[in-house]
Amino acid sequence: MIKQRRAPTERPKEILEAALALFVEKGFAATRLDDVAQRAGLSKAAIYLYFHDKMTLFQGVIRQTVISNFGTVEGLLAAHRGPVAEMLPRLLEFMASRIEDTPLASIAKLVIAESRAFPEIGRFYLTEVIGRGLPLFESLIKRGIAQGEFRKVDPGLTVRSLVGPMLLAGVWKTVFEPIGGEKLDTRALARHHADLMMHALRPS
Repeated sequence: MIKQRRAPTERPKEILEAALALFVEKGFAATRLDDVAQRAGLSKAAIYLYFHDKMTLFQGVIRQTVISNFGTVEGLLAAHRGPVAEMLPRLLEFMASRIEDTPLASIAKLVIAESRAFPEIGRFYLTEVIGRGLPLFESLIKRGIAQGEFRKVDPGLTVRSLVGPMLLAGVWKTVFEPIGGEKLDTRALARHHADLMMHALRPS
């Protein structure tokens, strides 16, 4: 039986929430639109009013869960007028909070797991998430070098070194903790890594 729904404007959000839960539980390949419709309390036809197919639905989940965070990061960078070095710990702390408090890590795990069978998933994530996120961090490193706060380093490699532990935290949280691995304090890891990076980037 189809449940009484809220206003039609709420339906895309409800569909995405249902899809996210099922993608995390079952994976992309095993999730059917019929399952999403049932979880959302809608007809399958209603889903097609908002999403063309399962791939566009998955992309919608990524936009809502992951890409929506970029607005916050861009706002922080645009508003900041102090030393660049003050921003790196804040950004790592923000990433840690997303890993701890949202399904972001589960989505990243899904992308890794499903991209071999569904390359379109990987290409979308590479373009819309990685392709947008890395340049934000790289621009910050370049600013720090230009202002004399950081020593001259390769911005691209530095950014990958910077975010690497957060990727590890996401893998640890979604793969190893569920099978008995020691719980990782992602925020503590972010603070520790920020301290290491600040010392590593300091001019001689």
